[in-house]
Amino acid sequence: MSFTRKPLALAVALTLPVASMVCAHALAAETATLPEVTVSAARGETAAPAPSTVLDTAGIAAGRAATSDTASLLRDVPGMSVYTGGGVSSLPVLDGLGDDRLRIKVDGMDLISACGNHMNPALSYIDPSSVGDIKVFAGIVPVSVGGDSIGGAIHVDSAAPEFAEPGEGTLVKGEVGAFYRSNGDALGGNLSATIASEKVSLTYTGSTAKADNYHAGDDFKSVYIDKDDGHIVDADEVGSSMYKSTNQSIALAARHENHLLELKLGLQDIPYQGWPNQRMDMTGNDSEQVNLRYEGQYDWGKLEARAYNEHTRHYMQFFDDKLYWYGNGTTIPDGTACTPSGGTAGCAAGMPMDTEGRNSGLVLKADIPLSERDLLRVGSETQRYRLDDWWDPSGKGMWPNVFWNINDGERDRLAAFGEWEAQWNPQWLTQLGLRYERVEMNAGNVQGYNPTYSPAEAAAFNAADRNKTDDNVDLTALARFAPDDMRTIEFGYARKTRSPNLYERYTWSTHGMSMRMINWAGDGNGYVGNLDLEPEIAHTLSAAFDWHDARQEKWGLKVAPYYTHVDDYIDAARCDSDPDGNACRDANLTVTDAFVYLRFVNQSANIYGLDVSGHFPLAEKTPYGSFTATGMLSYVRGENDATGDNLYNMMPLNAKLAVVQKLGGWTGTAEWLLVAAKSDVSAERNEMETDGYGLLNLRGSYAWKQARLDLGVENLLDRLYNHPLGGAYFGEGKTMSGTDIPWGVPVPGMGRSIYTALTYTF
Repeated sequence: MSFTRKPLALAVALTLPVASMVCAHALAAETATLPEVTVSAARGETAAPAPSTVLDTAGIAAGRAATSDTASLLRDVPGMSVYTGGGVSSLPVLDGLGDDRLRIKVDGMDLISACGNHMNPALSYIDPSSVGDIKVFAGIVPVSVGGDSIGGAIHVDSAAPEFAEPGEGTLVKGEVGAFYRSNGDALGGNLSATIASEKVSLTYTGSTAKADNYHAGDDFKSVYIDKDDGHIVDADEVGSSMYKSTNQSIALAARHENHLLELKLGLQDIPYQGWPNQRMDMTGNDSEQVNLRYEGQYDWGKLEARAYNEHTRHYMQFFDDKLYWYGNGTTIPDGTACTPSGGTAGCAAGMPMDTEGRNSGLVLKADIPLSERDLLRVGSETQRYRLDDWWDPSGKGMWPNVFWNINDGERDRLAAFGEWEAQWNPQWLTQLGLRYERVEMNAGNVQGYNPTYSPAEAAAFNAADRNKTDDNVDLTALARFAPDDMRTIEFGYARKTRSPNLYERYTWSTHGMSMRMINWAGDGNGYVGNLDLEPEIAHTLSAAFDWHDARQEKWGLKVAPYYTHVDDYIDAARCDSDPDGNACRDANLTVTDAFVYLRFVNQSANIYGLDVSGHFPLAEKTPYGSFTATGMLSYVRGENDATGDNLYNMMPLNAKLAVVQKLGGWTGTAEWLLVAAKSDVSAERNEMETDGYGLLNLRGSYAWKQARLDLGVENLLDRLYNHPLGGAYFGEGKTMSGTDIPWGVPVPGMGRSIYTALTYTF
């Protein structure tokens, strides 16, 4: 059967209005940071055939102007959304699986969040201005891409080193840029500079970003905080959404014939980052990274080796918008007695929480062509991770001990894989992969703040066998069929495995305050670990049907359904008793309109959905330029197979429609984002429902030979909306007790924001 452009254009045109009608009841609107990107399927004879999206440097450029959060650059990827959090630290979600369930690599490093609230996720360690390209693997992820995950994979890389051309002499080039966004008075800049010969290249990259609290489209709360220092958190102001971040790196690379060696040193300094959906804020995150990479081309194939080391010091406390008052008559560490009003500065000692993570790894990979038809990929990886998580006492029943949340935490991985790819003929390609991974975990003895703080639980934990070893096996089978230049079909099966993280296994106290500190879900609930957790095992069936023009330049339509069943899915169940009589009580089981306390447990789950994306030309070479229509629709459903409950944080049906105009150096985009109401929520976690909404965003850019100007307006109509994955609002007030902001207030999205950015290359 042959396909022409006209029927497929009609198919896309019909698909997008259907999405509009399904979501049309939701016209309450948001501005999503949806960067203008160039999207293409990974190609090439040796390219991994798993469904993937590539965001190149040109496409990422538009997104940089609108966000300082690298995860937000992914919003134009079909099936992708984010758990919102700090201004530079949101967590990506792909087809219903997010955070640790995705394999996320930054410049080839497997980075780990060293925080009980996951405030320092992998993508927070690279600024958008430093990103060179992003590869997203959805559906059947090759075993060579990574293990210890059950969802997709995201690989973010900075720009490759550049060298002078033969006979060119010394290459000197660079880039300087600056941006401003009106909502939150966000501003920042970036600088990069390279000096290189034909053999050696030296590059410096630096960036900084700073923002105040952002404002929603309208008032979303009836209470606000008027603090002693005169600062007022207004009724439309999203407290604890400010941030400041600085990233720097220097890279030295050398090449000789078919060999490349690169050493990169990176530094991060985040002096503060507020968290509107957490009871605490980040009051410091310092990271040092060393990354050594080798690539070589030999007669027998290609060899890649990498060694990296990362050290993170992370701090949490209450920042300006959050208060922690001691009770009347209490004497705090400096000897000051709290007044009856409970509002003197001396009564705000806070609650320091510290984390230190050390992460090192080795990677060795080889691509070996066995014949014109067959390619073999083999490799080995090892990772060594150490974590300490401790909280110094600060009064009100905490003295005299340091609380050890995780003491000498260990999580070590050793993996080996093999992958056979065969191009049987121009139409058929297959890939089979097998990966073995051994994960060893352990933790030291713990203690509470004092002898009355969870003593029985500490004793039971210290007496338990904490040494855990998981032997995990992944396998993938995938096929690609291209009957002609205008159709491609991919389908396959994957078995993927993920071992629990250290917080899921080793957090131990059911004291209410301690449990509320373990919450990367952002739902306001408290969590405690489980030494008996087993690894998650996911079985995924996926397909992708892709229609396009012969050169894949003008129009395309892609439909990708998927289904995943997860054995031993790590979900959460309410706890009802503990030996110290803390937060896990019988009353916790029946609460329906308040925050609850949960224990990580193994259950089973089903996740299924559909991603549709397309583009086609509306008009070409008119006096006003060329016009292209683009659109995406994503649907995902997650169910706990053991309890019948809905899985937490599933994005409701959503669609994005846009018209792109190009005229000379100008590119303009009008975009409409539609999100349906979220009603399939987790009853176990008392997850809050959200209304549907629609957002109108406008953006444009003009590119000269050495300069680029970006302009845009997000949430043009300044609509008030709640992001479905935004979590519960804890942006201000007494967040430990929650008395200032009651249950039932979601984190609102950002109101209207006008932004501009200017970049100059030399």
